[in-house]
Amino acid sequence: MKELLKHLRAYILISEKEFQQIEMYFDYFEVKKKQNLNAFKNISKYNFFVVQGCLNMYFINDKGENQSIQFAIENWWMSDLLSLYRNKESVLYIQAVEDCKIVSISKDNQEKLFTAFPKIERYFRIIYQIAYGASLYRIKYLYQGSKAERYFHFVNHHPKFAQRIPQYLIASFLGLTPEYVSEIRAKHFS
Repeated sequence: MKELLKHLRAYILISEKEFQQIEMYFDYFEVKKKQNLNAFKNISKYNFFVVQGCLNMYFINDKGENQSIQFAIENWWMSDLLSLYRNKESVLYIQAVEDCKIVSISKDNQEKLFTAFPKIERYFRIIYQIAYGASLYRIKYLYQGSKAERYFHFVNHHPKFAQRIPQYLIASFLGLTPEYVSEIRAKHFS
């Protein structure tokens, strides 16, 4: 849980004593590569913090293909937030890209934590604001950049993701085909 404490401290002031009380609201577990944490038509019950590993959030499009929409590596949160907070069936899947170590918090525990430690609510507000802003930039690049520009922007601006995520998932995330990604990589690196 020291990773979570370190991440909290990047955004809010928190003592060791406070964290000892806070960590009781969380659960720690491990998942294997390809294991699902959230499934379509189930109601999301947890918000997941990646201690180690990589998660992929995706939906199945009209063609029956997985369409990646978000990745989470160390120190990132992931959940189908609308399902979690509105208690609705999820339209998204969350799957481990690698073996993962995860810290999770249920909606009920998160609400209790916010009441007991208001600074944690501030922490989540800050990280959600940052995530929302990043989503807007992603949408901008999906509309504005050429296919090649989208790929190289991702690779150059997110090397920690690009080095760990399989090319077919990066292609899905960027709205490209795996074949196209292979083609532009071959042209660029030859």
